[in-house]
Amino acid sequence: MSMSVIVLGLLVAGLVSYAIGIWRAKVLARKSEAKLHSRPGYFGGYLAAWVTLPALFATLIWSVAERPVLQSFVSASLPETVQSLSPAEQSLIIGRINAVTRGVARLSDADLEVLNRVRYGFAPIAEAQRVLQERGVILGSAPEAYMITAAYDQVRNEILSRRAMAGLAAVLAFGGFVYAFSRMTARLRARNAVETVVLGGLIGASTIAILTTVGIVFSMLFEAIHFFSFVPPLEFFLGTVWDPRFSASGAVGATEGQFGLLPLFWGTLFISAVAMFVAVPVGLMSAIYMSEYASRPVRTVAKPLLEILAGIPTIVYGLFALITFGPFLRDAGGAIGLNISANSVLTAGIVMGVMIIPFVSSLSDDIINAVPQSLRDGSYGLGATQSETIKRVVFPAALPGIVGAILLAVSRAIGETMIVVLAAGIAANLTINPMEPVTTITVKIVSQLTGDLEFNSPQTLVAFALGLTLFTITLGLNIYALYVVRKYREQYE
Repeated sequence: MSMSVIVLGLLVAGLVSYAIGIWRAKVLARKSEAKLHSRPGYFGGYLAAWVTLPALFATLIWSVAERPVLQSFVSASLPETVQSLSPAEQSLIIGRINAVTRGVARLSDADLEVLNRVRYGFAPIAEAQRVLQERGVILGSAPEAYMITAAYDQVRNEILSRRAMAGLAAVLAFGGFVYAFSRMTARLRARNAVETVVLGGLIGASTIAILTTVGIVFSMLFEAIHFFSFVPPLEFFLGTVWDPRFSASGAVGATEGQFGLLPLFWGTLFISAVAMFVAVPVGLMSAIYMSEYASRPVRTVAKPLLEILAGIPTIVYGLFALITFGPFLRDAGGAIGLNISANSVLTAGIVMGVMIIPFVSSLSDDIINAVPQSLRDGSYGLGATQSETIKRVVFPAALPGIVGAILLAVSRAIGETMIVVLAAGIAANLTINPMEPVTTITVKIVSQLTGDLEFNSPQTLVAFALGLTLFTITLGLNIYALYVVRKYREQYE
C-alpha cells in the first residue's frame, strides 16, 4: 500500500467524519435544552481534525524514518566481504541493490516466489536473472546472489512497513473518532479547538517557509565557503576576467582558471537596467491610462491583452529575440551605420523589458485603483485638473505599492536566464557598449553546473558563490524597497 493511498484514505475518512460531526451537532441542537456553543460546521471540523491530524502526523514521521531504517537492514545483511569495503564502494553496491529493489517491486507473486527459491538456494542465480530480464528490469550487468537476496528482503520489509503504517493510521483515526465523538456535547467549544488547529497550521506553514529560506541560504553558504578555500574572496569579487578553464575532455583542472565576478555582475545589472528602462515607463504609463483615462470597454479589452504577455514562456521570448528581433536590430543598426550585434545587451534588455511590462502594468493598475476615490474628489473640489490630481494625489498615495511592483520586476529581470542565453550570449565581457554581447550571473550558474561533474572543484563550486551573490543582491533590493515604502507610506481613511 503506497503512501498516497493511505493519505487519500485519511482524507476520505476526514470528509465522512466532517459530515457525521455536522449531523451530531444538529441532533444535539434538537435534543438539548442548552444552545450550541459553536455552529455545526465547527463540530464537523472538530471531529475531522481528530480523525485525520494524528494519523497524518504519525504517517509522516513513519515515512521519513522508513527509508533509513530499511537501508540499515540492507547494510547489516550484506556479506562481510562487502562490509569490509570502503564507504564509497559500499555506496555503489547499495545503489545497485536499490536498482534491483525497484525492479523487484514491479514483479508478480509468481516471480517473487522464484526469487525466494533463489534466495534460499533452491534455484540457481541464473533463474532470478532470467526473471528480471524477461520482466524488463534493466540493471546493466547481472546482479549477484546477495544483491537479489537483499533486494527481495527490502521489498518484503517495505510491504510489511506499509501495512504496519496503514494499520497504525487506521487505529489512530478510529481512536480519534471515538474520543472526539464521545466529547461532543452542546457546550463543547468546538470553534475554539478548530481555530486553534487552523492557527497552528498557519504557524506551521510560516515556519516551513522560513526554514526553507534558511536551508537554501546555508546550503549555498557552506558550498561558497568551500569555494573560497580554493579562490581568495578578493580575487572573486574584484576580478575582471571570467575564465574557469574547463578542459576539452570535460575534466577540470585543480585551481586553474580565473573567477572574476565583475563581468557577470556588470552584465546582470546592464541588461536589467535596459529592461527596466523599457518596462517601467511603458508599464506605469499603461497602468495610469487604464485606471484613470480609459473607458470601461477599452479597459476590458486592453488589460487582458496586456497580461497575455505574462503567460508567454521565457524560452519563446528568447527564440523571438534570437530569430527575429536580434537580426532586425542588427540590420536596422547597419542601415544607419551602427555595428549592433544580433546578440547584444540591447536585444536581451528590450525583449526582457517587453516580458516584464505586465508585471509593472497589472500590479500598478491594481494599486492605483485601490487609492480611495474620496482623495480624487477632494482634489477636484479644490480645483485641480485630472493630470494634477494624478501627479500630486493619486501617484504619491500609490507610490509604496508601485515601488513593490517595480521591485518585483527588477527581481524578475535579475533572475532571467533563457532570454539572456539566446539573446545576449554567454561571453563574459566587461563593456559599457550596449551593442556588444555580455552574460549574466544566472547564465553562468547554469553553465557551471551543466555536465557530469563532481562538487569538489572550484569550477563547479563557483556556482554556489554566484548564487549567494545573487541572493545578496535581491536581499539588498528588498531592504531598499522596504525603506522607500516606510518613508512614503501614509494612512488614508
